[in-house]
Amino acid sequence: MEAVRRVVALQGQQAASPYVALWNRVQDFDPQELDEAFATRSVVKASLMRITLHAVHGEDYPAFRDAVEPTLRAAGLNDRFQASGLTAEDADELVLELLVFAKKPRTVPEIAGWLEERLGVPAHPGAVRGLRMYSPLLHSPTGGPWSFGHRPSYVAAGVPTQEPADGLKVLVRRYLEGFGPASVADVAQFAMVPRARAKVAVQALELDDLNGPDGTILYDVPNGDRPDEDTPAPPRLMAMWDSVLLAYYDRSRVIPPEYRKVVTRINGDVLPTLLVDGYVAGVWRALDGAIEATAFHPLDDDTWEGLAAEARSLTELLQQREQQVYSRYNNWWKKLPSGDVRVLA
Repeated sequence: MEAVRRVVALQGQQAASPYVALWNRVQDFDPQELDEAFATRSVVKASLMRITLHAVHGEDYPAFRDAVEPTLRAAGLNDRFQASGLTAEDADELVLELLVFAKKPRTVPEIAGWLEERLGVPAHPGAVRGLRMYSPLLHSPTGGPWSFGHRPSYVAAGVPTQEPADGLKVLVRRYLEGFGPASVADVAQFAMVPRARAKVAVQALELDDLNGPDGTILYDVPNGDRPDEDTPAPPRLMAMWDSVLLAYYDRSRVIPPEYRKVVTRINGDVLPTLLVDGYVAGVWRALDGAIEATAFHPLDDDTWEGLAAEARSLTELLQQREQQVYSRYNNWWKKLPSGDVRVLA
């Protein structure tokens, strides 16, 4: 639970990613503990920052959701929603009723059926999608190797109680605790809120001001943990869409510019990466009983030994759940640049 809070939020578009992300960060990680946390809602999964699925500490969810409420509203109640003939005012009324209906887990067809019965006409796909996106709904575990299957089920999280500005201040502080020092642009990128909102939230907090590259002002919590620049960063095998890859407007802090379009595909997929000395150095994919690693530039023997040790540990985790995790994304490997490819068993 402490690890989930320390990294603010775990990307959850793919069900395995929160597990791989915690395996990366928690010594002797037991995936059954995350199963139990999802089942008891100690950790919850919902659409939050950047309008994508994140797993967050249950106590953090209300403030985080309030922080991004305007963004979720704009994305959910968009032209596709209004093409159904419904208005934003209709949505406000329907959301309250949907939360009552979703006191127990509901599937997408069940929500569509409820809306059809409520309106007396066939449910428009844009209306169903918009309500699901905007309403404060949690993803309810549906089983499978990683707690959530491909067909989601939703349960009500409760009605928001804070103002978006108050929630954003909470999110900004938590973000800086996890990823600071960072700029206003970084905050806005992570939360996907306008920079003007991010700047107001930053200025409302008591923070340290630091000089960043090219005169950029970076902010951090007072007495924040800022390791010395020579602190070792051991090799890591990062999950798809790992938060550390997406936490900054300036992605070059983690991803060398020449690799960015390789690991972040045009459709938004962020491939599982090799992290060497704190920077992306390649990608990996799971095979049966092994990890295939592709390095985009030469790595020394010690680094390969470190990656091999990580691969052995990750393979043990995957053998309990899904040996060829992320296999549906293997099509991207046909488009990779040439590199040093090794099978780490």
